[in-house]
Amino acid sequence: MYLEIVSPEATLFSGEVTSVAVPGINGEFEMLNNHAPIVSLLQAGFVKISGNIELNEDVQDKFTKGDKNTTLLKINSGTLEMNGNKVIVLAD
Repeated sequence: MYLEIVSPEATLFSGEVTSVAVPGINGEFEMLNNHAPIVSLLQAGFVKISGNIELNEDVQDKFTKGDKNTTLLKINSGTLEMNGNKVIVLAD
């Protein structure tokens, strides 16, 4: 699936991932390939990206490495839309 993470300052990430887990306002949830379309508000927490991803040098300081093949991005809030195997996260 394709993931795009956008902040008010810049596009932080765009590329293919295996899965993404986000802090929804009703709890954390994860999306895999072919997940049903969804729109959700996000609360403070971590966006957890699984897959072999490469980050641009200018945004690497915003991400941390998790266990195994996971990369984390701390957010304060945001909105998520998944449709057609594409996830867009608008993050603060």
